[in-house]
Amino acid sequence: MAGLLRGIARTAAVAGTATAVSNRVSRRQAGRWADQEGQAQEQQYAQQPQQQQYVAPAPAPAAAPSMADDMGSRIDQLKELGALKEQGILTEAEFAQQKSVILGTT
Repeated sequence: MAGLLRGIARTAAVAGTATAVSNRVSRRQAGRWADQEGQAQEQQYAQQPQQQQYVAPAPAPAAAPSMADDMGSRIDQLKELGALKEQGILTEAEFAQQKSVILGTT
């Protein structure tokens, strides 16, 4: 029985050592492959021409509204404001404040 235990112990020691060596070899090989892959990617990147980023052109400045359009818009706003005051939605003070904002006389 003692011979059997020695044989099992020897087999376990050999198998354990073989596993450890195999794992180390696998890790080293994986590291080498990763290094080679990294170098290949670096070379490939270096060989590619650098792409220029697209820059959208600045939008054209908006055309200034004509004086007549601006005045028509102000008149419409004042009419709406007057209607709100007549309906009692706005007080006299609120009406005066909004009117000065529309007319730009703040």
